[in-house]
Amino acid sequence: MPKAEISWRRVTEDGMRLQVYAHHVGRDWLFYARERRYEQWQRIEEPPLADWLELLDAAQRLINRRRLRPEEEGRIKARIRESFPEVEFGPAG
Repeated sequence: MPKAEISWRRVTEDGMRLQVYAHHVGRDWLFYARERRYEQWQRIEEPPLADWLELLDAAQRLINRRRLRPEEEGRIKARIRESFPEVEFGPAG
């Protein structure tokens, strides 16, 4: 069974540390964040570009390990292009 959650840490512009995870549901990715370990996860309705790029990087690694379907990379890139049209991917993407 492929992994349906991918997590990482990031620092906001305010200097606040966040734990972030993306949950794969159907064809969508839902993002959640929290500050501390025992706090409730809060849904991020409009994830920033940095979170999408972290998800893309992690998804590419999982695809190489055959733990995520290869077409998922294209879906994530399409969603990034939808939300952030100024982002360009290299010749392969």
